[in-house]
Amino acid sequence: MARQTLLKNAGLEFTAIPADVDEREIEDRMPAANRDPVTIARHLAIAKATEVSRKNPGAVVIGCDQTMSLGPRIFHKATTIEEAGATLRSLRGQAHFLNSAVCLVEDGKVRWSEVSRACMQVRDFSDDFLAGYLERNGATILSSVGCYQLEGEGVQLFDAIAGDYFTILGLPLLPLLAALRQHGINHA
Repeated sequence: MARQTLLKNAGLEFTAIPADVDEREIEDRMPAANRDPVTIARHLAIAKATEVSRKNPGAVVIGCDQTMSLGPRIFHKATTIEEAGATLRSLRGQAHFLNSAVCLVEDGKVRWSEVSRACMQVRDFSDDFLAGYLERNGATILSSVGCYQLEGEGVQLFDAIAGDYFTILGLPLLPLLAALRQHGINHA
């Protein structure tokens, strides 16, 4: 929903159509040499947009995906509060990256793609803070790969952030708007 809100607030008219793809299967089929977090994000965004594009001939489809990485480790969304706690403990006192990919696909062909990165420095929070954070935020944090929403209490987890706010929310909006203008789709 955050991505849709960003697009609406930017004045774009669009129809949101969810892609029916198995992200883990797509990731598993990628050659091991290409399984870095940036390439995975780009590949998943393109796979999603291509799937929607094939069902909507002539439409320019915006595809997005985001990966989160800490060193070589790539994280996936937690499915339980316990997993969310484990994720946040592993991020404590460390800097991780959000890798946000966006692409334009038309008739199954990639017209443009971009990946932007944001570096997120998690503070060395206490176990008591973590327990309270998990209790107060509950299942809502399971919708985010990092188990936080920066626009909410999740901001309390950080010491520093380097990167574009839109990238953090999962959509490199400024490069996307420029690409839409360049391709004659957005006349702003």
